This record gives sequence, C-alpha cells and structure tokens, in this order.
Amino acid sequence: QVQLVESGGGLAQAGDSLTLSCAASGRYTMGWFRQAPGKEREFVAAISRSGIIIYADFVEGRFSITKDIDKNTVYLQMITLIPDDTAVYYCAARASSWYVSSTISDYDYWGQGTQVTVSS
Repeated sequence: QVQLVESGGGLAQAGDSLTLSCAASGRYTMGWFRQAPGKEREFVAAISRSGIIIYADFVEGRFSITKDIDKNTVYLQMITLIPDDTAVYYCAARASSWYVSSTISDYDYWGQGTQVTVSS
C-alpha cells in the first residue's frame, strides 16, 4: 500500500509564496492536483521517476515541482499566489506506470489533501 503524507498548506495573502510537501512510501511518478470549492479536481503539475515535468497551463511559471529522491518527497513551490489558487491540494502517486501524466484516473494513490487559502 502506497502512503502519501502531505504538508505545507495554510493561509496566505495574494503575492505570497507557499511550498507543499508530499512524502511517499516509495519512488513513483508523482502529481499535484487541486480542487476548489464547487469545482472539479484539476491537474497542477507532475514529475516522473526519470524527472520529466509537466505543468497545467494556468501555472504560467508561478509553480515549480521538484523532488528529493533520497527522501521520496515531492514539493510544489508556489509563488505569487492569487485568490484563485485557493483549493485543497492533493498529491498523487502513479504506481502503475513510470510515465508522467496529467490525467486524474492515471494516478493510483492519493494523499489526504492540504488546504491552501489565499486572501486578496
């Protein structure tokens, strides 16, 4: 069973920065997704086991996904936060494939989610 433990969410003001962490119980292709109130869950960023990275179009250079292989931890660094970034952020692991993906259904395991709230 893959375990994912997220941390780093919280309250921020517009323009602030936050970094989310996701510690996994092994090495997987990892993704970050988010779900705002009343909206569907959407893709944010992903990084494959080989280090290939993809981002959602809305990121526009404000978010950066990185990983620490030794710690099996993936990070989502977010800068210049805006109120529309308010959401529950989830990390996910793709255990069935090494390929990076933006598709929710390609991910097999999910973290519990961490709330990010950005005020104007």
